[in-house]
Amino acid sequence: MADSGDVSSPRYRRPYAVAGSLELLRGPVSGVVRLPAHLDWSGHAEYDLDAPGRIVDLYRAVLVEAASPQDLYAFLNAAVLRRLWAVLWLPAQLRRAWELKFPVLAEITRITATA
Repeated sequence: MADSGDVSSPRYRRPYAVAGSLELLRGPVSGVVRLPAHLDWSGHAEYDLDAPGRIVDLYRAVLVEAASPQDLYAFLNAAVLRRLWAVLWLPAQLRRAWELKFPVLAEITRITATA
């Protein structure tokens, strides 16, 4: 059977980096962070982690664009990720990959979806 061009087909799935362990996510929790170009090429790659909207933007950019777990370890923090998880808009495939690996994140999604 020929591929119908469906972008949800495995042929078109993007590989996302997933951390080996949440405990390895020890990135900064405050201050200004500048992401490298491979994570943010927008020209607005500076993120003030003390500004609620910008920290959400940084976490989304890093989760979506990370080329390897090392990108995740350098810029994400496990406690902050858990706090932001419910409000992060992420591609379904990426969210699923992280929630399969880390049931605590799936539980956060479940609890917030029923609240």
